Amino acid sequence: MARELIRKATLKDMPILLEIYDRARKFMASCGNVNQWTNGYPSKDILSEDIKKGEMYVLEDEDGIQASFVFYCGIDPCYNKIYDGQWLNDEPYGVIHRIATRGLKKHMANIILEYCFSKIDNIRMDTHTDNKPMQNFMIKHGFKHVGTIYLKNGQSRLAFHCNLNEN
Repeated sequence: MARELIRKATLKDMPILLEIYDRARKFMASCGNVNQWTNGYPSKDILSEDIKKGEMYVLEDEDGIQASFVFYCGIDPCYNKIYDGQWLNDEPYGVIHRIATRGLKKHMANIILEYCFSKIDNIRMDTHTDNKPMQNFMIKHGFKHVGTIYLKNGQSRLAFHCNLNEN
């Protein structure tokens, strides 16, 4: 059984992070989701900022980095207003963004989710309406679709919320 480690990403991880997100964009496009991560999003500058803020993590094992994601506990300004629904609660919450894997090993996203829930039992996420694999993943793991949020750029996203104490 492989032993995984989740740690904060560093700028030295940038080459593999760029590879992971390039692969994720291709995977999403192959699943019909061509509108979510366009024009090279997330860019090297965005990833660098996530690293500097201490919010970018990597999952690695004996074969190297397998996945990356953004995680933090606190307020996501885009979540302050929700439309066509409501959050499950107003308790402090964790936020997960930009889960992506190298695609070499299975269940990496499960390990990421377990890690995040070990830090806080109340987590919010969002995804593009065309991102069916992520929607299915969240629903499979107890997240409920609770409405729609809007990003700073005005694009809409489906909002999901899971509280382990309420499921």
